[in-house]
Amino acid sequence: MHLSDLLTHLGEDREQYFNAVAPPIIQTSNFAFKNLADFRQAFTNELTHHIYTRGNNPTVQILRQKLAALEKAEDALVFASGAGAVANAVIANVSAGDQVVCVQAPYSWTNALLSKFLPRFGVGCMFVDGTKMEEIEKAIQPNTKLLYLESPNSLTFELQDLAACAQLARARGIVTCIDNSYCSPVYQNPIELGIDIVVHSATKYLNGHSDVVAGVVCSHRAMIQKIFDSELMTLGGILSPHDAWLMLRGLRTLELRVQRSFQSALQIATFLEQHPKIEQVLYPWLPSFPQYELAKRQMRGAGGLLTVCLQTDDMKKVELFVARLQRFLLAVSWGGYESLVLPAAGFYNIPGRADSMVSWKLVRFYIGLEDPDWLMEDLERALAVI
Repeated sequence: MHLSDLLTHLGEDREQYFNAVAPPIIQTSNFAFKNLADFRQAFTNELTHHIYTRGNNPTVQILRQKLAALEKAEDALVFASGAGAVANAVIANVSAGDQVVCVQAPYSWTNALLSKFLPRFGVGCMFVDGTKMEEIEKAIQPNTKLLYLESPNSLTFELQDLAACAQLARARGIVTCIDNSYCSPVYQNPIELGIDIVVHSATKYLNGHSDVVAGVVCSHRAMIQKIFDSELMTLGGILSPHDAWLMLRGLRTLELRVQRSFQSALQIATFLEQHPKIEQVLYPWLPSFPQYELAKRQMRGAGGLLTVCLQTDDMKKVELFVARLQRFLLAVSWGGYESLVLPAAGFYNIPGRADSMVSWKLVRFYIGLEDPDWLMEDLERALAVI
């Protein structure tokens, strides 16, 4: 299916709702039945029938169809956050006594799930350097049930060879799961490379307007049914119909937004790499990136996140640099219309918290939809303090 058809028409049976161009928000908790026969039939599978919005809702169902098609998956589920999507996907595939192998330095709440939460229930985790296949293979034990990947991650952008990981895991009966938030489905489709489950923080590119927190799990139909029947229905971390509708609106411009962000980020990364105040630029689409060839092989683009290492030995200079930026918002997250800055130095000297393990010289930028020349003017002014 053509991407334009998917984003504009898939799942939208407009004759059912007065030929409205945009689908309605079916803002209901409950659905009524004409008779007991229909009632009983609905309970044969709550994933495919409308009984109660915790399970299935028409607005949410349209969104699920589009997200599954975007990731070349058979089906998808949506959750109230990216962390919720990750937790449901992981918990569905482990039991007490099992082990997860995970790449080093995953998203902070994924790390908390694997290193703090699941060990309480007898599930272990080994973190490995995912850039080296031999390290992944060495970490696999007889009780390994899940291989968890982030490629690229969202700070230093290490990649894994997804096809090789999928082949290794499948030969050993291990489920593979990847966080694909960095690339979005526009620039990477891990299922086509053999990965079993794809998760997203849909707060990022998929919604794209910084007004919804959401998560997505995409996989084959049996896996989605498994997660739905147990984790989703039991834990109840669902997405509301209104937020699903906002995401549908955001998806209309997904391709345009991600392409614009990528083009601007590449231009800015190239500019920064040549700047004397910058020690290093980390961006998968730069030839200087250590895994550039792998990025070109399994990705179609690199989105808007890039990280720089500033040429300074003084943390105060980093703080002055960030303070001088006028056209980047100081904020977490990314994937919206607005450009952002997130300095690692911000995670130092927080009362009651240990300092970050990440070098305070690193500053992450998200390049939004603004004019790149306008953003580079701001960067040039701020770099003058270094």
